[in-house]
Order: sequence, then C-alpha cells, then structure tokens
Amino acid sequence: MPKNKGKGGKNRKRGKNEADDEKRELLFKTDGQEYAQVTRMLGNGRLEARCHDGVTRLGHISGKLHKKVWIAAGDIVLIGLRDYQDGKADVIHKYMPDEARLLKAYGELNDSFRPNEGGGGNSDDDIDSGNEFLQFEDGDVDRI
Repeated sequence: MPKNKGKGGKNRKRGKNEADDEKRELLFKTDGQEYAQVTRMLGNGRLEARCHDGVTRLGHISGKLHKKVWIAAGDIVLIGLRDYQDGKADVIHKYMPDEARLLKAYGELNDSFRPNEGGGGNSDDDIDSGNEFLQFEDGDVDRI
C-alpha cells in the first residue's frame, strides 16, 4: 500500500481562504473594464452577464478566480472587455454584497442593478409568500 506523501486532502485545501472576514479595498473600474450582473451560469467557467452599458456578454472566469471564488447568478462582477470581441469578456473580480451596495451608494452602478444578498438570483418579489390557501367548493372537487 502506498504511503501518503501529501499534506492533507480536499478539506485542507478548502480551508485555506480563511481571510474572507477582512475588509478588502474597493476596486473601481478603469478603461477597458465594466461592471456587470451575472444573469446565468453556463458551466465550464463561463457565464452570461448583463453589463452596465446594457449589452449582454459571454464572460469567462479567469483561472485566478476559477476554484477560489464562487460566482452565482445575480452577483455583481467586474469584467475586462476584449478589444477584438465585443460579445465576450473576462471576469476580473467578484464583489461581495456589501461592496456592491457601496458601489451603488457611490453612484457607480445604476438602478437596474439589484445586488442580492448572496442568494441564487431570486428576489423576494419573485417568490410567493406561501401563506395563502386555495379554497374549493364541493362542486369543484366533484368535477375533477
């Protein structure tokens, strides 16, 4: 039986990013970059994002972020635009929900961007409360 030569398994690698509680410096866009909101994840490190300028682009998650930062639908990201392909872009940075709120407060994001609180892209308006009951008459049940 072979000896274990590594320093731990999958769980050790997952626990390396423990510095998420620290405050990060807010990253603003520069030339050739744009803010975007992820509309849907496509798999294989790709996503569809609606940019601040109103264009929907196909985004590619860079290798630096690929397994370290989880991106879901509804997240606000910073993308780098490509000079040679207008419909494609590269994801540079993912904003945490509190950072996205700060960007909106500074006037960097317009009102069409609605940063969610880390959910899967569903807002409270889309989900029914679930407290309402349907009432049927006895005649309705007999017709079924």
